[in-house]
Amino acid sequence: MQAYMYILECSDGSYYTGSTKDLELRLQQHNEGEGANHTKKRLPVRLVYYEEFQRIDEAFYREKQVQGWSRKKKEALIEGSENNLPFLSRAYRDL
Repeated sequence: MQAYMYILECSDGSYYTGSTKDLELRLQQHNEGEGANHTKKRLPVRLVYYEEFQRIDEAFYREKQVQGWSRKKKEALIEGSENNLPFLSRAYRDL
């Protein structure tokens, strides 16, 4: 089985992070207003990032991890700047 964690960019520039077994179908659902409340109000959405997993529980775990990240950290992931992720994880008081 294949599973995905994905990040969508909404029409207002916000990001939505989710997980699914069928990425193409889920993207279609979001753009038809059948997705989450966040995306329904911010159509259209576009896929900007995804990761593949063997199991849906792994994708869901990663979704919850990324949902807790700052916008800047999500953007570093989207842009492929993995080297910046540890720096973006630091609390301002630690800098």
